[in-house]
Amino acid sequence: MIPVRGYAGHKVAVLGLGRSGLPTARALRAGGAEALVWDDGEAAREAAAAEGFALADLLRQGAFDGVKALIVSPGIPHLYPAPHPVIVAAWEAGVAVDNDIGLFFRSFATPDWDEFDRTPQVVCVTGSNGKSTTTALIAHVLATAGRPVQVGGNFGRGALDLDPAGDGMVVVLELSSYQTDLARALQPDVAVFMNLSDDHLDRHGGRGGYFAAKRRLFTEGAPARAIIGVDENEGRFLANVMREDRGSGDPVVQVSVTRKLPGTGWNVLARKGFLTEWRGGRQVASIDLRANARLPGAHNHQNACCAYAAARHLGMGPKAIEAALTSYPGLAHRSELVAEWNGVRVVNDSKATNADAAEKALGSFERIRWIAGGRPKEGGIESLRPWFGRVAKAYLIGEAAADFAATLGETPHVISGTLDAAVAAALAEAEPGEVVLLAPACSSFDQYPSFEHRGRAFVAAVRACIGG
Repeated sequence: MIPVRGYAGHKVAVLGLGRSGLPTARALRAGGAEALVWDDGEAAREAAAAEGFALADLLRQGAFDGVKALIVSPGIPHLYPAPHPVIVAAWEAGVAVDNDIGLFFRSFATPDWDEFDRTPQVVCVTGSNGKSTTTALIAHVLATAGRPVQVGGNFGRGALDLDPAGDGMVVVLELSSYQTDLARALQPDVAVFMNLSDDHLDRHGGRGGYFAAKRRLFTEGAPARAIIGVDENEGRFLANVMREDRGSGDPVVQVSVTRKLPGTGWNVLARKGFLTEWRGGRQVASIDLRANARLPGAHNHQNACCAYAAARHLGMGPKAIEAALTSYPGLAHRSELVAEWNGVRVVNDSKATNADAAEKALGSFERIRWIAGGRPKEGGIESLRPWFGRVAKAYLIGEAAADFAATLGETPHVISGTLDAAVAAALAEAEPGEVVLLAPACSSFDQYPSFEHRGRAFVAAVRACIGG
């Protein structure tokens, strides 16, 4: 773990004891602080008490007496749609509110770094879609080159649960808007902004607040290199805000999968399946992504572009990056190739929990047996109408099934209800050359506790039908 610096001898309250909260309490204790912990769930409180942490009901009178800071887990709302009552109590008591990401950036660098030959670096990845794949890609590319690397944040281990830095280590953090919005310290060496689509709007008071939370990683963090997807207006705006030199565009690397970008700056593009790097108005490298089955579609090509740009900034050459991209094994539940059976590919994209992510999945294949549904999000699948022509048939599940059926209209579909029934029907009817695709465009919470559980259930249902 990374011991938290700056709170030795002080009381620090921790609210939320999940994947990041309990490691935060451990890291505070390792740094000499007294951690007072609380969670609304009894099981989480019992687990913390079993490790010797002092439980403190943070809503009782005087709970914040002598407390230096309140550290909040990312799933707990701190402003919209309404702040958690404990956060309000901290405000009233004049106690600073932070999260584990803020503590990480206050604590990661230590005097030991003076003895290192190569200074450790932190790469942070944010955006609406593709964060996990891009984070994993960057780590894979660096590890393939023999660079010491760790992955954490919103993906993998909690930031404070990572090991202290070693000589030349790179830490790659996936950061959600929940994490960037509240962190009191943000100091990435490299920051990556993927894209923006409507999601988590209730937590940020609308799209503007959602973008503002992402933007903090750049405007507050002042990275040495800003890698920015510019296929939406928010990305173009952010690139302009961060640009310091008109000629080179420094410190910005622009990424696009929709067009060739004008100017002489540093650009990484993907068009017609080829990744190209441009500097000074000249193409300096090209990689063929078309045969990479683990990175299908324009959205994965954007992920590859961002990972390529990060690796280039960190000193890797194009040929080494190309070889690493080719050997990338893929991530579960994100364009995961589950099986190839009787000429049919089966793909698990359970992470496609909103329409924008599902659009990217639908755009990756030509003829699709589409399994969709779950707990619907605002807007449903109306925005996916231009892609319905690729759908051979849709198999609808969960709470959204009836509404999705109405939107699909004349597009062939059936209300399957359950995932098992949808998988069985789709595999029975699929023809060679087609893809059976789970891309729900919904959260999982009507039938499964997480998209991971839903993805595992999909894989199990496929195995039950085809064997193996």
